[in-house]
Amino acid sequence: MILADENVHGYIIRTLRDAGIEVISIRELTPGITDDKVIQVALNNNWLLLTQDKDFGEWVFAHHIKDLTVLFLRFSFGEFRDISQTLIHLLKNPHMDRPFFATITTKKIRIRKL
Repeated sequence: MILADENVHGYIIRTLRDAGIEVISIRELTPGITDDKVIQVALNNNWLLLTQDKDFGEWVFAHHIKDLTVLFLRFSFGEFRDISQTLIHLLKNPHMDRPFFATITTKKIRIRKL
């Protein structure tokens, strides 16, 4: 299951759902909650956290949040389709050991084991 942070565009969420990936959106579930509460929701449910917010890198690497897998998207406005397809490709890979921090662009996926 994927927990989409409030900043994840609706197109990406719809594309993931259309591909059969279960996505819960903070915008739909509890809009306006703080990052630490988003982290708690993800951890309590063992969900992957999908975000475009660089602050989650700080939470993981500087504040040492344990057991949180983050999918961090970096793309420009015109790349919604490409970033969605790259993300789907990653999520359909059954060989991902968690937790990890993934930085996903349209050209590259960088995964750092935690």
